[in-house]
Amino acid sequence: MLKNSRVKFLRQEIIPFPTTSMMRNLLVVYVNISGNELCLMTSHLESTKSHAKERLNQLRQVFKTMQEASESTTVIFGGDTNLRDHEVTEVGGLPNNILDIWEFLGKPEHCHYTWDTNCNSNLDGRYKCKFRFDRIFFRTAAEGGQIIPRSLDLIGLEKLECGKFTSDHWGLLCDFDVIL
Repeated sequence: MLKNSRVKFLRQEIIPFPTTSMMRNLLVVYVNISGNELCLMTSHLESTKSHAKERLNQLRQVFKTMQEASESTTVIFGGDTNLRDHEVTEVGGLPNNILDIWEFLGKPEHCHYTWDTNCNSNLDGRYKCKFRFDRIFFRTAAEGGQIIPRSLDLIGLEKLECGKFTSDHWGLLCDFDVIL
């Protein structure tokens, strides 16, 4: 969440994934916060194991778009990637200038799994499994103010009055320090 009084909207674009079968795209928003330009990105990459090939194409596009942003811009992507860990390896790993915030913060166990059918009862699946489907990727600006990830937590862990969780995934909440 961003406060309008602190954030200046610069521009936005929607980048379609041309071969998606699930109507997926990449939303990109450029903003300025206290003199720091940020590129904020989100997407819901193709779901399910059987759509891995398309999901990896989409991940490549996310990384490409992150790398194409101006070097003076901090880039943050957060979304439901549906990634399995081996899939990141299949695309050659993270580009050198892009961090996975969960890994950067030391792989905190309390927020390892964002999809956990042992704890989240929204899906009535007969299977029980855990995955880190939701991720935040980060590329720091080459110069200027520093934006540094400080902590990561899961949100949405409480059931609503209706007895359901807000999603079948837990959300990720990342705190950043801004050093001017």
